[in-house]
Amino acid sequence: MEISPAAILKTKPHFEILDGLRGVAAISVVCFHFMEIVYSDYSKNFIGHGFLAVDFFFCLSGFVIGYAYDDRIGKMGVVEFFKLRLIRLHPLVLSGSVLGLLAFLFDPFGGHPGLYSAGKIVLIFLCSILMIPFGGMADRGFNLFGINPPAWSLFWEYAANIIYAFVLRRLSRGWLLVLLVPAAAGVCMVCFRAGDLMGGWSMTNFWDGGARIAYSFIAGLLVFRSKWIVKNRLGFTGIAVLLFLAFIMPYGKWNRVTEPLAVLLFFPLVVALGAGATLSKGLKKRCVFAGKLSYPLYMTHYAAMFMFNNYLITHKPSAGWLFLIIPTGMLVLVLISWGIMVLYDIPLRQYLTRLHKQHLPGAGGA
Repeated sequence: MEISPAAILKTKPHFEILDGLRGVAAISVVCFHFMEIVYSDYSKNFIGHGFLAVDFFFCLSGFVIGYAYDDRIGKMGVVEFFKLRLIRLHPLVLSGSVLGLLAFLFDPFGGHPGLYSAGKIVLIFLCSILMIPFGGMADRGFNLFGINPPAWSLFWEYAANIIYAFVLRRLSRGWLLVLLVPAAAGVCMVCFRAGDLMGGWSMTNFWDGGARIAYSFIAGLLVFRSKWIVKNRLGFTGIAVLLFLAFIMPYGKWNRVTEPLAVLLFFPLVVALGAGATLSKGLKKRCVFAGKLSYPLYMTHYAAMFMFNNYLITHKPSAGWLFLIIPTGMLVLVLISWGIMVLYDIPLRQYLTRLHKQHLPGAGGA
């Protein structure tokens, strides 16, 4: 039985609180990146565990993918699933790569574009827009995507989507629980070896990213399929505070305990609480907006981080100036992300969706 084009393209109602939490996590990542440039010692960084927002993203993604596609991927088919995911995710991969390239070439505060030949710069850019890990920029820590570092987590997100389409969607809850055990062991092993769960972004810690998404994505999927939705009255504010506490918990000798606990237990619980909480009418629009803005903000902010780092090196601003620059910079990045979302991402996705609809079987188009 074929599924209708309308059913393929129809989106389900959102969990608005989860949208809002995604926004909190995205803002936390931006703040963390600013602060890690100022304080390379994370123990001095008030949001020293902001990088764990990525693990929350992975867990939330497992929940949302299960919710959105479990009951229809079998009818729509794997190819249609991939097309929809590309329409949703890839436009901002492109914009993040373009902004990263422009910042690399025209950074007013420095940088080292002269170290690279034109051919290598083209190769780096092509790998970035095609989501092919390259890691050929030594001056940027051999980052998998040197001109747009946050794309490393999108690479693993794509990998998880592929595995979901071919394997995870077919597995029962029992088998997901079985897979969760070695995945949890992998997270603990990575944290014990490295001292934290920061890895996954570089060629030197590539497989750490696989361990991080393996557990969190499956855990989120399992939360959805098991209906582990915890009814509560915490509301968005209460749950957002709980989530933020994980990002500001002290960074230090207890990382090997606190970080796995946050990833293995706390983030799935936060997703379950967010799915089960009620949202006041006054916060609904804000949560929806935060959710929409989170991905553009995450995927386009890092070009500014490289410029901020070079500014810090060349101008050596005082603590007072930094207290002004960082909040202002965060606000500017939010505004830029909003502009990218409204003027580029949403219109392009709407166009691609219309184009896709015309070519669906039974659509009556060309």
